[in-house]
Amino acid sequence: MSATVKDGPGGPATAPPAARGTARARTARRPSGPGGGRRPRWTPGRAAVFAAALVLAALWVLPLAWAVATSLKPENETTRTSLEWVGSRLTFEAYEKVWASGDLAQWMINSAYVSVVTTALTVLTCAMAAYGFSRTEFRGRKALYGLVMAGIMVPPQVLIAPLFAEMVALGLVDTYWGVILPQVAVPAMVFILVKFFEGVPRELEEAAHVDGAGRWRVFWTVVLPLSRPVLAAVAIFTFIQTWNNFLWPFLVTTDPNAMTLPVGLVNVQSTYGARYAQVMASLVIAGLPLLLVFALFQRQIVRGVAHTGLAGQ
Repeated sequence: MSATVKDGPGGPATAPPAARGTARARTARRPSGPGGGRRPRWTPGRAAVFAAALVLAALWVLPLAWAVATSLKPENETTRTSLEWVGSRLTFEAYEKVWASGDLAQWMINSAYVSVVTTALTVLTCAMAAYGFSRTEFRGRKALYGLVMAGIMVPPQVLIAPLFAEMVALGLVDTYWGVILPQVAVPAMVFILVKFFEGVPRELEEAAHVDGAGRWRVFWTVVLPLSRPVLAAVAIFTFIQTWNNFLWPFLVTTDPNAMTLPVGLVNVQSTYGARYAQVMASLVIAGLPLLLVFALFQRQIVRGVAHTGLAGQ
């Protein structure tokens, strides 16, 4: 039977309902605009959010831009009272003096080694502790977990004296392990991982147990692969915090060959006094690796924060 309807005496016939629905669907799928897609409308709310983002970006970028601009000025022009972004000439003299006055290559190697090892140990220990708190039932679990969480409220400066005495007793002063070990236990990272592990379906682990897997095998082959986003975020946060840490490495290292980059740069600055171009050059040198890490792993940071279960709290 044909679906075509001929014209009648009253005028042209209308298309069947199915044909009209098909035509409307085809019209709805047709892209609009010269760009091939519908552009988002600029509502007052969207414009306000965009303006606020621009203001926040400017507040973050301006100090960094000022540090870079100051580091490229001649030293005698950094103390002028008039605000000038660009000096009479661009010079890398401050960077050359900072590089020549200290062993920056060794300090960067020390910082990289300490940061990488600390990050690996922190992720491993905090993941095991968090999995134990979220999946293991034992007497005193809540009290122990509360004690660990109480560590978030304790300022690190309070623990400096007993930690230093412990490092002296163990003979770990002026060693990498003396810098690394006190930074491994991070209660905040345990809390983040516990929140994530509580959202992992228990059915996956029960299925692995039915197949004969033990607790350790379930942890390594089921839980950790599912936790890659949050583990990546924890690793990046720990790396940045360890790289920027100044107080503890400053106290536990006196050998220039064992110093990290922040400690070495401060020693160079104190030796030569307050030379602002060199101070800004030192800050730029110390911050460049962190900017590189954030630029390379910003997607993992966002995904990790979104998967920790803290986004709505």
